[in-house]
Parts: sequence; structure tokens; C-alpha cells
Amino acid sequence: MRHPVIFGCMVAAFTIATAQIGAFADDKDKDKDNAPATKTPIKHVVVIFQENASFDHYFGTYPEALNPAGEAKFIAAKGTPKANNLLHPKDLEDQNPNSLLSLPIRLGPENAFTCSEDHGYSDEQSAADGGAMDMFQDTSHTGTGCQSATQGPFAIPNPTDKGFPGTFLAAPTVMAYFDGNTVTALWNYAQNFAMSDNSFDSVYGPSTNGAINLVAGQTHGAIVETASISHSNATPVLVTTPGAVFVDNPVTGEGTLFGDIDPFFDDCSPGSTAKFLGKNIGDLLNEKNVTWGWFAGGFAPTVTAAENGGIAVCGASHAGHPGVAQPDAEFDGPNPSLHNPVTDYVQHHMPFQYYASTSNPHHLPFSKVDKIGKTDQANHQYDLNDLFTAIDAGVLPAVSFVKMAAYQDGHPGNSDPLSEQNGIVTLVNALMQSKDWKDMAIIISWDDSDGWYDHQFGPTVNPSSTQFDFLNGNSQCGKTAPAVTAFQARCGFGPRLPYLVISPWAKTNFIDHTQTDQSSTIGFIEDNWHLGLIDGPKNPPAGQASFDRTAGSIENMFDFSQSPSKPVILDPNDGTVVKDKKDKN
Repeated sequence: MRHPVIFGCMVAAFTIATAQIGAFADDKDKDKDNAPATKTPIKHVVVIFQENASFDHYFGTYPEALNPAGEAKFIAAKGTPKANNLLHPKDLEDQNPNSLLSLPIRLGPENAFTCSEDHGYSDEQSAADGGAMDMFQDTSHTGTGCQSATQGPFAIPNPTDKGFPGTFLAAPTVMAYFDGNTVTALWNYAQNFAMSDNSFDSVYGPSTNGAINLVAGQTHGAIVETASISHSNATPVLVTTPGAVFVDNPVTGEGTLFGDIDPFFDDCSPGSTAKFLGKNIGDLLNEKNVTWGWFAGGFAPTVTAAENGGIAVCGASHAGHPGVAQPDAEFDGPNPSLHNPVTDYVQHHMPFQYYASTSNPHHLPFSKVDKIGKTDQANHQYDLNDLFTAIDAGVLPAVSFVKMAAYQDGHPGNSDPLSEQNGIVTLVNALMQSKDWKDMAIIISWDDSDGWYDHQFGPTVNPSSTQFDFLNGNSQCGKTAPAVTAFQARCGFGPRLPYLVISPWAKTNFIDHTQTDQSSTIGFIEDNWHLGLIDGPKNPPAGQASFDRTAGSIENMFDFSQSPSKPVILDPNDGTVVKDKKDKN
């Protein structure tokens, strides 16, 4: 049972369509793969998991866009609800708790490419400053990968940036936000489907934390290794602070992940790695024979293991959106590689590669097209192109997780909102025009905030008191001490993140205020396919379970009694609505 207070509203929502949903809830009703029946009409979930954006960074003035000449125009529909965001830009000076030299600043498409801000576990806590939300300009603006703004009240392009867009001589870019003239597609999806303005990173910290919480709801159980399984006979590193894992069992080396580190079960991990014990959502799906896959840009090797002494090479690369982050042989900034085409595959974004049970170390392809989503030599780990193959062949798995190639994943420093928009819209258009749209839910969520400013402080549901915690002073996250038995270095909730649900069954132009976090996604999958919980039926001590046990429900974002919504086809380049295409299926 999930927490009755959090999930009590779920019962009321579903009684509206009891007769309809009851047909889906009969365990005797099996799909064509003999998988269990679903609780709702949703038979296909596609999770597009993007990189590094706070809610205010993308939706800070939603639904009001500035609409200057020459930029993609956005006009909100009449009756669009107001989100909990930065208020109207004219009010920012009165509302902003940071320095007046650090007012939130608007960025347009010409400045879509920005630096990556400081989004470490400790520094994100320091920026939040116990809920005052007033230390972002002091803590998080130390951008990496390109020049970063540090002074001044306004965003002024740097005339000495040698054509490198997104750099400033002015206010800290950590305070910057985009509006519907740049993240146009996301705003149009929010207009036509459902969005949450109360969804949080499960814990503070960077990408790997978010990826593991997405699939396991649990960053404990990590063990640091000296190298990947393919590069050496690794042994545990038995130290208490190896840099990415807080070790609480010096005998086994087991502890809690709090930083980025590459996966142990991956040929393409070149240095120190980590592996995870325990189960993830893939294990639960396998147990119930529900088809699933993780689809990642650049996963297909450029040199196979068979061609390279048993170790695959992941060398595919791309340049970004036209006019943004393009190759420039003359660029002489601090990290020229970020201005050239970037490698598609990012190892520490691949959560299932940390688990022996769900990994594909040699990046082997599926054996046959109709095996996509089933257990074969690929072991549910695929290249992003394989997802389009599955869509075209009509064999889309019941559950699909998507990680865009690095140039389209939205991560500042190697991607940008325009490149990200192109990747998301191209995929969503294909899904909407597939035979499976009628029973599909597409979830777009993010792994962490990148350190970008967000005015809303989340509740501290999991306290911690390690030397890496700074939310409420040195070595302290939370005003109360964690339980003696609690896993440490899981301070959270972390920053507020965007979260959208696109589905024929999603409420239209709806903003959900239910409190959720990254593990709410697997909570929905567990409920919908009757999977149970990752930690099993027994109740572990407080602070030790996967967060899927207490995750808020996303089901208020659906209305299963409504007439199904039509697809909304967008232009991948500017995010504007092309046409409403009727579902032919």
C-alpha cells in the first residue's frame, strides 16, 4: 500500500470512470504479449528524460511570453491557468530575494546556448539556503564549459566571445529563464495537455542521481569500482568519501550515490565507475513479462566489441541546432570541444547500465525487430534509432524510456533548448502518428535543475547529516536529524523541475499542483501494470526504502472519462502548431 494521504485522492479520480476502467483492471485481461492488464486505459508509457532545467528556467513566466519581432510567437489560449512561477517580469524586482544585481533575466533564441551552472549535491543545497532561495548568484553561477556571466544587472552579449553564443558580461546566467518564444514546443504541449508546477528532484545533485531515482527511486546501494567491467578486474574502493558515493559500509564499500560517475557494466565507461545492488523498475517489468526498453542516442557502437578485442566504442557525434553550438575550428575558449560536435553517448546518463540484471555492457543490438522490448542479447538497452524502428514496425514496448543524444538532451554546455526542442518534437510527432497513440502517455521530465534559479523551495522529506550537506548549515539537511537507520546523502526533495504529460487521456490546458518527484513516474508504472514496489512487500526502516513508496501520484493529470484528445503536431524547428492531425487508428 502507498501512503493513504498522498494517494487517497487517486481513488476519487478513478471512480469517475469506474465502468470504463474496470475493463482494464481485470487481471484475466492479457495483452498480445500475455502481459498483465493495465489499471487504466494507458497501454504504452514513453518517458522522455531530459537534462538540466528548473521549472522557472523553462516556465518562469508561463503563460506570458514577450513575443518580440523575429521570434516564434506564443499567445496563450483564453482561460489558461496561472502557474506558480516568477510572476510577471515587471514584478521581479519586488519579488526576487537575490541581489538586485541578480534579477531573473530573460534569454531569447539568440542566446539559447548557455554555460552549464554549478549543480553539485552540496552547492545546490547552499544555493537554496534553507528555503530562502537567495544564494544562487553566490553559489551556482560558476558555470563550466564556457565563459560565464558574473556581473551587472542586464544580459548583454559578450562582444569578445568569438561567435560563441550565450555568453554575457552581465548578470549571472544562473538567474536566467526562457519563455514561449524559445521553449515554444513545451509551452504548446502545456497548452494542449497537462503540466505540473509542483514536481521536484527526488534529491539534490547532478544527472546520475536523477537517472537512478527515475528507475529505482533509490540512490543507496552503490559501490565504487576502479574501472568498468570491460576494462579491468575491478575491486571495491573501500573508502568513506570516494567523491561520488558516501560509503556507509566499509566492509562491502556500499553507500549512497551523490555525484556523477560512470556505470560499471558498460564498455564505454573509461575511468572510475559504480555499480548498484538491488532492483530497478526494469526488474519488476521483467517479472511481470511487460515489454520495456531504454533508448539512448549514441548507444549503438561505432566500433563493436567483436571488432575491438571485446570492448565496444561509442563514438557517434552531432553538431547542434543550426546557428547554435556549431563547429568552429577557430574557437579558442576554455573548452573548445564543447563548440565542436559533441559525442552522442553520455555514460552517466544510463541508469540501467549500473545494474547487472538490466545492463548491456557490449552494446549488442536486438536480435530481431519483434524482440525489441523483450529479453534477448540487447537486454532492453537500445539505440534511440531503434525506438523509431519499433514505432514503424508496430512493436513499441509497453514502457519506453528515452535519452536523447547529448546535442539534443538540453544539457547546457553541449545542448540548448532549440536543439532539445527539435529532438523532442520529432519523436512526439512520430508517437502521435503511430497506431499506439490512442492508449499512450508521453511523460517529459528532467534529471536535475543544472543549478538554475527557481523561486519555489521544496519540502525536506529526507534529511541527512553528512559532510556534504549544507541546506541548513554545515553538515545539515533538514531541521530534524535523520533516523539512526536512515540512508545518508539523500537530502531531498531537491529543486523543482518541469513535468509534462502528453496523452489522449491527459487533461487539456491543465496545471496540476499535486506534489510529486522523480519517483512518481515509476510509481505510475508500478500501479498501472500491478507490479508492486521495488523494495517488495516488507516495510524497511524509515529512510531506507525506495521513494516509490511515498511518491505523489501523477494520475490527477489524466481524465479517463473525457473524449480522447487529438494529436497536436508541432514544427520541430520553432515549436509552433502545424496542424491537428486526427488519429487514423
